[in-house]
Amino acid sequence: MMPTRRHTLALPGLLLASPALAQTSGAPADFPRKPLTLIAPFTPGGPIDILARTLAQGFQARGGQTAAVDNRAGGAGNIGIDLVRRATPDGTTMLVIPAGNLTINPTLLRGLTFEVERDFAPVSMMATTPNIILAGTQSGIRSVADLIAKAKANPGAITYGSPGVGSQLHLAMELLRSRAGIDIQHVPYRGTTQAVADLLNGQIQLLASNLPVALPLVRDNRAVPVALTTAARTPALPDVPTLAESGFPGMDVTSWYGLLVPRATPAPVVQAIAELTETVLRAPETAPVLAAQGMDVVCEPPAVFAERLKRETAMWAQVIRERGITAD
Repeated sequence: MMPTRRHTLALPGLLLASPALAQTSGAPADFPRKPLTLIAPFTPGGPIDILARTLAQGFQARGGQTAAVDNRAGGAGNIGIDLVRRATPDGTTMLVIPAGNLTINPTLLRGLTFEVERDFAPVSMMATTPNIILAGTQSGIRSVADLIAKAKANPGAITYGSPGVGSQLHLAMELLRSRAGIDIQHVPYRGTTQAVADLLNGQIQLLASNLPVALPLVRDNRAVPVALTTAARTPALPDVPTLAESGFPGMDVTSWYGLLVPRATPAPVVQAIAELTETVLRAPETAPVLAAQGMDVVCEPPAVFAERLKRETAMWAQVIRERGITAD
């Protein structure tokens, strides 16, 4: 069993709950009143951890009960996912998870212990963020053209990291590899911390990253922004082009993050969690913090979020089959 990592530390700009705040703000009547655990199935420091901590602090402030983040990294996120699948369905154990684990992995990976529609009740999509390809400063790669030229001159020599097999970032790079006709090697990680360290020390040449992880690296000139995988440029890095602008029209892979609970959780509890989630994420004290991390709050209610999961799962399944993408 993976060691438990529980955190209730405050994010910059946020305060831990106080009794006064808990008494005045409140939570919906059906919101769980017992201690809460938010499972973040990746290492601390990435966007999933940031969102989980934001929610935990907001839930604690408005509900008055304790709320902890449990980082259960491993198995490309599947260890934490399975933990929530087996949890008591009373709304006290929640899963904070990126899109790829829900919409890509079921097609890409074999032997999963869960089925999203069977085992989980969607609560809300919470936020989106652009994705970006970073290069190490020692790599000599400054653009997509540089990447393609180096990859074709040295097939198999360039390595790229991602937060795990089956992540949207992994799939975005596989799509680029297929469309560019290049041979680059995937190095999967259990999260972002070690991947960033390996990029900075030259162990890997490229990193497919979410914008919240990339921003401090780019701003401090510790990594080179090559291209965004999203359809449009981001105001956070206005000079960085998209893959579409770099010769690959139509490429658009945007990361989003969702909140789920075990399937048998009562519908009124699911709805109450969804309502308080949106309250927390759009609160004046939290929204600017997330925006500074490159995240846009985009809350979807349970029914709308459920339809998104079905739609995107079907879309990625078609892409994976047509492109012959595998997890190997």
